[in-house]
Amino acid sequence: MNPMNLIKLKSLLDRFKENHPKVPLFFKAAVGSVREGSIIEIKVIPPEGDSKTIITNLKVNSEDIALFEELKEMT
Repeated sequence: MNPMNLIKLKSLLDRFKENHPKVPLFFKAAVGSVREGSIIEIKVIPPEGDSKTIITNLKVNSEDIALFEELKEMT
């Protein structure tokens, strides 16, 4: 990856954290709860309301846990 893109990405992430301070806190708390077999669900409710809501989920496997551990070490 281009080093300039990494700098840009860090800037965007820092701005996201400023705009949504509870999100990083949520992920920090969730790290201790997520283990193999856990289910992570994501739900998007657009301004138009529930009729356009989309939801997905994933069941965490051992490869996901390894990825999470790598990401924790990077940050």
